[in-house]
Amino acid sequence: MVCYVRDEFAAAPCGAPLPSLTPATVVTQFPRGPGRIDPMRTYTLNEIRQCFSTSTDFNEIFDVFQSALAQQVADLDPYRFLFWNHSLTPDEVRLFGEKLAGEFPALAFDVFLWLAGMFEATYSSSDNHELAVHYYRKAATVKPTAVEPYLKVCECYDPDLSIPPLGGLIDFVLKGLTRVSDPVPLYRCLAELYAFAGDPKQSDYYRLKAGERRGSAPEGKNAAE
Repeated sequence: MVCYVRDEFAAAPCGAPLPSLTPATVVTQFPRGPGRIDPMRTYTLNEIRQCFSTSTDFNEIFDVFQSALAQQVADLDPYRFLFWNHSLTPDEVRLFGEKLAGEFPALAFDVFLWLAGMFEATYSSSDNHELAVHYYRKAATVKPTAVEPYLKVCECYDPDLSIPPLGGLIDFVLKGLTRVSDPVPLYRCLAELYAFAGDPKQSDYYRLKAGERRGSAPEGKNAAE
């Protein structure tokens, strides 16, 4: 997939705001196929899934997406096909995801988690995980007491490449301690992050708070020397 914005995301510090998106700017900046369909037409769920998963015409995808919103299709399932459509650029995927979250606030948390996981898996080596971190943060903003965004953001750390920057991840998880109802999983997460950062004192502190033995190595990974 062509990525027009990868350099901009890679240069941003961890957790920095990413560029805002609007349909007008994305469509103008990334013109796609000339075909248009009747945006007032209604579609079955199967037709929506088929378009989202197989179409390579941005205009067609956009019109079907608009129709799905107008039809109040508030189930995340068909939109998953849209997010994994390999003809779309990262900016276009973000456009659809943020529009969906804004249209159906009840879906926003799951949309942002899904986008974060998708960007982590697809662009992890090229954009320093900035898109993944960005959407884990947005998910935490939508549902501050949920533990998943904080745990997931820890899992996206790559010790071989040292990305995303550990300082930003640690600060994010520390904020989560004041929000979640059960902080123990975050204690374990912080113990691992501090171990990777080469800070055994802080790592042991959070291991003890989590009820673990002092000096344990991060599970499944090698801590920084």
